[in-house]
Amino acid sequence: MLAINYGPKYCKAHHLNSAAPAEPTAELHPQLFERVQNTPLTDSEIAGLQQAQRFGTEGNGYFRIQATKPQTISYSMTDSPVGFLAWIYEKLHDWTDAYPWTDDEVLTWISIYYFSVAGPSAPNNTYYEMEHRNPPAFPAVQKYTDVPLGISRLPKDLIRLPKLWLHTMGPVVFENDFVKGGHFAAWECPDALVNDLRVMFGRGGGAYGCVKGRSGYNG
Repeated sequence: MLAINYGPKYCKAHHLNSAAPAEPTAELHPQLFERVQNTPLTDSEIAGLQQAQRFGTEGNGYFRIQATKPQTISYSMTDSPVGFLAWIYEKLHDWTDAYPWTDDEVLTWISIYYFSVAGPSAPNNTYYEMEHRNPPAFPAVQKYTDVPLGISRLPKDLIRLPKLWLHTMGPVVFENDFVKGGHFAAWECPDALVNDLRVMFGRGGGAYGCVKGRSGYNG
């Protein structure tokens, strides 16, 4: 949304690690659509589509209730610490790539929500607002924007769509497939994610020098 609303004048480049591009169509992306039609899917891409389909049918119940009746689940989250722990821990377990959570890590995540001033259920309304804004959030964020785009792909992320589809979002200047990692990349493999940013914005990277006169290097 930053790139769509403020690029390329103010947002010079952006990087995503959980991209959800639109499927290319002949109407909106004729050249890309032709490439997609003539490019066989890899085994990894087929597995990614199957994974996304499973999530869409079996894994997004949390999203539907928070996007339609957020207050209903809010009472349970606020009333029962154990119930709230179960609500969050399910995602920490299922959405990561066998990450070895410690008790302290899990309780830290829970505490950030539970002991906040707004309370543990406050983020529920984000899902409701995304679904009820005009235009809806997901078609909006899939809009093409002419801002250099970098993407890190993790094997156990919730949605992992074919690589060519990524070009419906903007000019892809960096792309990397991780060998391990899930939805919470910044927590599971922060060093690898930081390295991608350094490569993307470093000398020779696709977004190097995207801010004129501010390359990040002296001389």
